[in-house]
Amino acid sequence: MEQLLLLLIFLPLVGALVTAFSGNAAKHVALISAMVSLALALVMVCNFTPDASTQFAVSYPWIQQLGVNFHAGVDGISMITILLTNVLVPLIILAAYQHGYKSPNAFFALILFMQCGLLVVFTAMDAFLFYIGWEAALIPIYFICAIWGGKDRIKVNMKFFVYTIAGSLFMLLGIIYLYLQNPAKNFEIQALYNLTLDSSQQTWIFWSFFIAFAIKMPIFPFHTWQPDTYTEAPAPGTMLLSGIMLKMGIYGVIRWLLPIVPFGVQEWGNTAIILSVIGIVYASLIAFTQKDAKRLVAYSSIAHVGLISAGIFALNTQGMQGAMVQMLSHGINVVGLFFVLDIISSRLKTNRISELGGIAKQAPKLAIVFLIIVLGTVALPGTNGFIGEFLLLMGVYQYNVWVAVFAGLTIIFGAVYMFRMYQNIMLGKTNELTIGFTDIKGSEKVVLYAICALIIALGVYPKPILQLSEASVQHLIEQVTQKLTSVN
Repeated sequence: MEQLLLLLIFLPLVGALVTAFSGNAAKHVALISAMVSLALALVMVCNFTPDASTQFAVSYPWIQQLGVNFHAGVDGISMITILLTNVLVPLIILAAYQHGYKSPNAFFALILFMQCGLLVVFTAMDAFLFYIGWEAALIPIYFICAIWGGKDRIKVNMKFFVYTIAGSLFMLLGIIYLYLQNPAKNFEIQALYNLTLDSSQQTWIFWSFFIAFAIKMPIFPFHTWQPDTYTEAPAPGTMLLSGIMLKMGIYGVIRWLLPIVPFGVQEWGNTAIILSVIGIVYASLIAFTQKDAKRLVAYSSIAHVGLISAGIFALNTQGMQGAMVQMLSHGINVVGLFFVLDIISSRLKTNRISELGGIAKQAPKLAIVFLIIVLGTVALPGTNGFIGEFLLLMGVYQYNVWVAVFAGLTIIFGAVYMFRMYQNIMLGKTNELTIGFTDIKGSEKVVLYAICALIIALGVYPKPILQLSEASVQHLIEQVTQKLTSVN
């Protein structure tokens, strides 16, 4: 079974190469590749033992002179992100079926290439391999946004690129420093976990990693690239960025930051939580003022990710488990939201809320699925958003009551601006623009029905997802706590 992980990682790369030379059949080839990857991921889940061990591990010498190995493995934490990636990529490809993108073979090949980079990030047990995957996932999304984006795509994309490259360089410096401190002179994750670093070393390592991860998520004040990029990117690009790519930053904090520099986290974690909560309140207030629905959802994403970040840095089991569940739930919900807005935009050529209205009368099926997605986003009990946000708020409450009060504003504010957006877009009277709106059909139905099914299924019965990550999360918390108490 150990070769299953290699197959899972490299199948999207093979699929990308085949798709690149598939001409008009590119989207079908890409979808088949993504569906096979999903099937492999489900096989992996079925053969996964939900304990704290690393499974399906592979390790091959790569750059022996530098001590670099192709070392990858899966535990409960990475299994959640693997599921997220392989569930969302076929939905994103299918969502792009309705568009006639120029050079479709290049477009769909880049999506699969990005999938490969993401899977490397989520399974890497070698810091150098993690960095390679981190950069490999950035390259295709840059071209997707730059070639197929909106009218301001070049300027906006350059800002996004500068932000992410700057963050990556900070992380690279941190990785090189850790390598130099490692007597074994390798990048193995366990060797880096076992390093003994003093407080000043841990402080600067904390910030070198945290800045890279905070930009990717993004957390206030590293968020300014996000709303413009989400707005200007083509819909599948926005879905990839919001649904999967920002989870790289969350995963990086959990997998690399917390275990390597626990004293740095103890010293500066409070600052990270404050920044996260500021981002929740700030992004929610800005979302109230948005005239463009796509920008509103972009700001709501910042608020939700801020709560996930606060839950992680609270350093308790509830907060961490909440982060794991919410990573999956947020990815599903935000992809659904952006797809609904893409359907509206492709029919009416606008996402300006004031120009819409009465669409529910013309498209009742779209109105129902859109409402289910909105309910999941605002964490209604019985939907996928509820269990994650409940656990996150419990974790933050254990950390500090007042922080939890402000963090909880994400639910209150979110309900207000999301329902108001839904009301203004879907309800009321039709106008000259929306009178001819047609309901969802074909691939649109498949994607939205699948997303709604996931929202309800995970909301009603989240136990399998919680069980996947529970042992690994508890082991991580114990690992960090043991390091802190052994010195104190």
